[in-house]
Amino acid sequence: MSTYKDSDKPSKFTLTGSQTILIGFLMLILAGTALLMLPIASKDRTATSFTDAFFTATSASCVTGLIVRDTQSSWSLFGQAVLLVLIQIGGMGVVTITTLLSALAGRKIGLSTRSTMQEAVSAPNLGGIVRHMNFIIRGTIIFELVGAIVMSPVFISSHGVAKGIWYSLFTSISAFCNAGFDLNGSYGSFSSMVPYADNPVIVITLSALILTGGLGFITWKDIRDHGLKFRYYSTQSKLIIVCELILVAVPFLLLFFFEYQDLPYKSRILSSLFQAITPRTAGFNTTDYNNFSDAGIALTILLMLVGGAPGSTAGGMKITTVAILFIATLSVFRREKAPSVFKRRIPLETVESAIAVFILDMSLAIGGAMIISRIESLPIRKTLFESASAVATVGLSMGITPGMSTLSKYLLITLMYIGRVGGLTLVFAAITRKRKAKGAYPKDHIAVG
Repeated sequence: MSTYKDSDKPSKFTLTGSQTILIGFLMLILAGTALLMLPIASKDRTATSFTDAFFTATSASCVTGLIVRDTQSSWSLFGQAVLLVLIQIGGMGVVTITTLLSALAGRKIGLSTRSTMQEAVSAPNLGGIVRHMNFIIRGTIIFELVGAIVMSPVFISSHGVAKGIWYSLFTSISAFCNAGFDLNGSYGSFSSMVPYADNPVIVITLSALILTGGLGFITWKDIRDHGLKFRYYSTQSKLIIVCELILVAVPFLLLFFFEYQDLPYKSRILSSLFQAITPRTAGFNTTDYNNFSDAGIALTILLMLVGGAPGSTAGGMKITTVAILFIATLSVFRREKAPSVFKRRIPLETVESAIAVFILDMSLAIGGAMIISRIESLPIRKTLFESASAVATVGLSMGITPGMSTLSKYLLITLMYIGRVGGLTLVFAAITRKRKAKGAYPKDHIAVG
């Protein structure tokens, strides 16, 4: 006689890793919205509307940086603290934080949780995932504290000791998490880092934090384990580092020679460097993008959509996605059997995933821009900038977001959410079961190009 009980059956409502990530971020956003709606969260001690609170909580949780209210002048210390917590959790990932809390509570981390952790941080394998999570948490704390300490003398000299320390910590966490929120509203609403455009300490420290957070902890693990011995790095880390150097150097030169040629030499270097780095995907700015040429705006949009590395605090379609598509294109030109990089073949399923991510993100950015342009009667140049900034979770703006209608704001909220959790994650969460394997259809030729 069987001893199998109903209670032993697997639950029909078990969440997949993708569904856990989606729901986790949604719960974080809703909790942040509720807190930001409280009168204590605003400086004038009045309740914030649901739309503004929801937009701000989404932007902070999705580490985007698009805002409808100036952070310093609109939110109280409590409200700013709520934003900082949302940024930290959003940057490190909901799964990472919940795993940390479970570990502190002494709970055993099961296989399903480990699998979700692997998916959340884009780890290559399940083995050692808990140690990898610990590395992420320790590394985040160290980088953010070092950034805050380096910037503190500048902020203390401007705002006093207490405010200076708070501003340093807030800015450092926001930069490392690629969030783009700042507390410089005393210099003018939505001023971002413009007041410090010529300050090398602030510009270089923020640039370092943005790049560090956007490099990804898998790459940092390789750097920790192998030092400067590049040949021992994983293929992914090699590809990320090479692409990072290209994506900083080329935009820097283009901006230096074509956008900032009228500035003094020091300002020219600092501005070109910062505006080459911040679109991927930090959201700070030291210049007004309304003064950029069309070519400069196009370059910035492309950088925003590319984003940072997988398993990092940055958004976008990711460096590796664009690199794989470029490598696959070159392999077609060379009539190679399969694309390869650093003497390693790239699997077909990886190329297919890169194509899917590219098409999905481009469709969201362009489609969102067209809809907002129609609703707001604004030029596509500006709406594409805001739309790309939202879907790539960047936060850079041409100043049109605060004045948008409620419908357009909710569209940006949707784009920010999809951009943070990932379009493929959303699709995989909706499709919980794999289709049964069937015999392959016969091949037929379709001409392209």
